[in-house]
Amino acid sequence: MSEAPVIDINGLTKSFNGKVVVNNVDLTVARGEIVGFLGPNGSGKTTTIRMICGLLSADSGSGRCLGYDIRTQADLIKREVGYMTQRFSFYDDLTIRENLDFVARLYDLRPRRRYVDETLKRLGLADRQDQIAGTLSGGWKQRLALSACVMHEPKLLLLDEPTAGVDPKARREFWDEIHELAANGMTVLVSTHYMDEAERCHRIVYIAYGTVVARGTVDEVIEASGLHTIVVRGGDTAVLARKLKEADGVEQVAPFGNDLHVVGRDPAILERSVRAAITGTGGSAAEDVTSLEDVFIRLMADAPDNFQATAPERRSVS
Repeated sequence: MSEAPVIDINGLTKSFNGKVVVNNVDLTVARGEIVGFLGPNGSGKTTTIRMICGLLSADSGSGRCLGYDIRTQADLIKREVGYMTQRFSFYDDLTIRENLDFVARLYDLRPRRRYVDETLKRLGLADRQDQIAGTLSGGWKQRLALSACVMHEPKLLLLDEPTAGVDPKARREFWDEIHELAANGMTVLVSTHYMDEAERCHRIVYIAYGTVVARGTVDEVIEASGLHTIVVRGGDTAVLARKLKEADGVEQVAPFGNDLHVVGRDPAILERSVRAAITGTGGSAAEDVTSLEDVFIRLMADAPDNFQATAPERRSVS
C-alpha cells in the first residue's frame, strides 16, 4: 500500500476584500519530495503556504497536511512543520545560541542544551554561536533561520523565498543542506523566484494570479509549453530585437549577453521570421533548448489577472 501524501489539498480558495488571491488550488506532495512553488509577486504562493500549515483559514476547499485536517487540526500541524519566512524573524540583539535556545523553549525541547548543541554543530554554526545575530551577513542569517526551523525535527519544511538577497555561494550551500534533509525523509515545499533553484527541485508547481497553470518536473513543464527557441548571434542585436518583436510567430525576444533568445510556438514560422530578420546582417541563428524562464514568462502572459473584475477560470490540474 502506498504511503499517504504529506500534503494533499483540493480546491483551496482564499479571498481578501472580495478579490480571489488563491483560486481552487490542488496540490499533492509526497514524503521526501522537494517541490518548488513558483509564480510572480502576488500570485498567491505565500497565502497558499499559510493555509497549508494552518496559519490562515481557507474560504473553501479541503485538505490534509501530515495526516491532519488543515481546517480543524491546525494546532497539530504547526507542531510538526518548520516554516521559514523570507524576512529574518529572529532577535538581532541575541547571539546565535541565545536565539536557538529561545526557539527550543518555545517547542519545549528537552534536554534543551543538547538540541541546541546538535543544531549548532549540524548546521555549521558552532564556531559562531556567540556572535550577535544582527551582525551576521545575509547568508549566515539564513543559516540561523534554517537551523531554528529544523531544530524540532519537523516532518515538513515550508520555505517562503528563503534565499532572497543571499549570495550564490550561500545559496548553493543552503540547497545542499535542503537536499540532505530531504534525503533523510523531510518533505520540502519552497517558493522561489530563482530559475536555477527551481531546477534543483524534484518537481515544480507554477501558480499565476491564484491559479495553478503548470506542474511536473522541469523537463515536463518545458515540453508541455510547446515553446521553441532560436539563439541569434552577431549583427546589431538591438536593431534585430526591435525587428523580431514585430515578426510573425515570435512571442519573446530576450538579450543574453551578445546573443538574442527568440521564442515562439510554431518552429517553422519562427525559423522563417528569424532567417528573414538576420539576412544581410552578418548574424547567425541556431536552435537551442527553451529555458524555464521563457516558459514562465509565457505562462504569466497567458494567465488571467485575478484582480480583474472576472475571477480566473479554474484549470484542471492532475
